[in-house]
Amino acid sequence: MNPLLFTDPVFLFLFLPMVLAGYYLIPRPARNPFLLGASLLLYTWGEEIFSLVLLSSIAINYGGGVAMKRSRASARKTLLVIGIVLNLLLLGTFKYTGFVVQNYNTLATHLGVRTATVSLIHLPIGVSFYTFMGISYLVDAYRDASETEPRPARFALYLSLFPHLIAGPIVRYSDIAAQLGDRPANLHNLAVGMRRFIVGLGKKVLISNTVAVPSDAIMKLPQAALTTPLAWFGIACYTLQIYYDFSGYSDMAIGLAKMFGFKFPENFNYPYVSRSITEFWKRWHMTLSSWLRDYLFFPLGVRGPRFRLYINIMIVFALCGLWHGARWHFVAWGLFQGLLLMTERAALLKLLDRLPRFASHAYAVFAILTGWVFFRAEDVPTALGYLRAMFRFPSAPALSGLTPYFTPRLVLVVFAGVLGCMPFAPALNRWLADLLERVHAGAAAIVQTFATTVRIAFYSATLSGSLIMIAAGTYSAFIYFRF
Repeated sequence: MNPLLFTDPVFLFLFLPMVLAGYYLIPRPARNPFLLGASLLLYTWGEEIFSLVLLSSIAINYGGGVAMKRSRASARKTLLVIGIVLNLLLLGTFKYTGFVVQNYNTLATHLGVRTATVSLIHLPIGVSFYTFMGISYLVDAYRDASETEPRPARFALYLSLFPHLIAGPIVRYSDIAAQLGDRPANLHNLAVGMRRFIVGLGKKVLISNTVAVPSDAIMKLPQAALTTPLAWFGIACYTLQIYYDFSGYSDMAIGLAKMFGFKFPENFNYPYVSRSITEFWKRWHMTLSSWLRDYLFFPLGVRGPRFRLYINIMIVFALCGLWHGARWHFVAWGLFQGLLLMTERAALLKLLDRLPRFASHAYAVFAILTGWVFFRAEDVPTALGYLRAMFRFPSAPALSGLTPYFTPRLVLVVFAGVLGCMPFAPALNRWLADLLERVHAGAAAIVQTFATTVRIAFYSATLSGSLIMIAAGTYSAFIYFRF
């Protein structure tokens, strides 16, 4: 089974142009059914029979919302619990059965009892994302935070809309409820969406795929071959890889949605400029962090003794790690994030606020890079071994091992990647807008023409370069597709 990815030539040159053409040519009342059919077709393309998992999720959550709407207040909580349990059973069956059996067998072997066997279970792509969307829909309906959707086809479109279906953002029903009925699908939004999509495509193909080569090669090295500089260089490349991979996908998803008149929530806000891990989680994968806050952290309770708050933080981030993957190294990554957040809340944030910006930023980058080791490694022992290499600190660091990786292209891409992690583009746009307000009309027209020419050149070069790299076969799957 091969899902049709946003970087796949079939998607770029066949599926997307045909869907866009059909969407803008058909009458407005037919657009929702058309888009629903296209979304289900795209999902079924890769998942085949496992597309029934998505259809089951649609049925569970639509039915739960309708049942709560028609039930007495006394029965709504029971219906909510049933809906959440069914969602978690759907997710757990396909994502965590093997993990549970594997850990049971490890324990059973030590205890000398009979082990269990289970067939390899396929993980439907995007199941973690649309399960969380379904749960948020039911909880919001129970809280009366949003209306339930009475039309099954419209609800199915919400849950299966192909821009967000495979890897987010996690779109809440309240975010697009009104847009499901009416939205401004026009040439302006089409152009804005295309530009955003091109930026995301360039992030993925030109930057993430390039730094993935040394990152993957170094991460696969035996521990005996890892020098301290090599270990730091490998995780630094991965830090750029995962950001440009996932933020690139989010840009493409937001851009695609805009082409069809939808406005999705932002998912990233320059997370690597953070001065603490607390700030990092306000900027990284924002739709997930806000989901965890609203549907897990707050329900666990924020009042009471301070230790209770710390326990809740650790629970939330242990589950955050487990959501990313049914492996202990993901849990370790989540616990590491929780420990940092707990430490910052206890005392460290006050100290970081008093430090110079460069010092607090250096702390945050150091913590982020260290955490990514657990996220990227295949298991906890491998992560610990990699960390030992990072902190070995020999008296004479061996830099010669880095030489094979330092190609001119990689140096250029890393330089561009580091610059792209900083909010230069918004600052430049603000400066340009301010300049246009201060100069006279003739000069403003010249500046505007020059800026437009530069933008056209940028988008043209990014699109051309991305398509050349795709044609050359420099392709790798999105990291978050396996979550």
